Amino acid sequence: MSLDGQLPPKMRLLRAAAELLANSAGAPVSTRQITQLAGVTAPTLYHHFGDKEGLFDAVVAAGFEEYVAGERDFAPSGHPLEDIRRMWDNHVQFGLNQPELYLVMFGNIRPESRPAIVADAEALMEELLNKAAMAGQLNVQPREAARSILAATVGVTLMLIAEPATERNLELSTMTRDAMIFAVSSEQAAGANPDDSGKSSVVVAAIALNAALQASHSDQLSSSELKLFLEWLHRISGSSNS
Repeated sequence: MSLDGQLPPKMRLLRAAAELLANSAGAPVSTRQITQLAGVTAPTLYHHFGDKEGLFDAVVAAGFEEYVAGERDFAPSGHPLEDIRRMWDNHVQFGLNQPELYLVMFGNIRPESRPAIVADAEALMEELLNKAAMAGQLNVQPREAARSILAATVGVTLMLIAEPATERNLELSTMTRDAMIFAVSSEQAAGANPDDSGKSSVVVAAIALNAALQASHSDQLSSSELKLFLEWLHRISGSSNS
């Protein structure tokens, strides 16, 4: 069975590769399988993508472009943590709308091999979390917060994809999203043990100043002074874990 013959050959190849990869359960996908499903010959694949690996790279790149477009397809509200909630919801919806593509992008992970796409997705989230840090809204470093939130987002999305569409409980996504954001926010620190409240406020302030300095590229300090100052701030902001 081949894909819609009205689509251009290049698009049919991309869709065929994405579908076969998503349904492969880790088994190899052959050039013959791809070309047969796409309804083209092997030379057509080589013409557009060079080889099979070039096609697979293009599948992931196309998926990430679509994912990024969805993540950036809203105007910042001025409330960074609220924007993170919207980014989470966009991510989950993308996965549910395009499950085969999502599984190629985020579900095809090899041990001790961190795909570039995961790092890029974290960087998108870290952009917003840096703004939250500068506003004094984070209780952990933006990079750590981004990794934690993205890990939870991907886990929830994969779980929902695995469930029958009629049985999906999207409230699971909402509850996990709000719990994760609360865990990294200064709101969580404000509810800490009174004996730790002073320490928590110092950590939040250090994270905010750290983010602001790195974003401003301040020339009021020499490079060595700035490096030392940022090292101190990083040490203070990490004290919440000690």
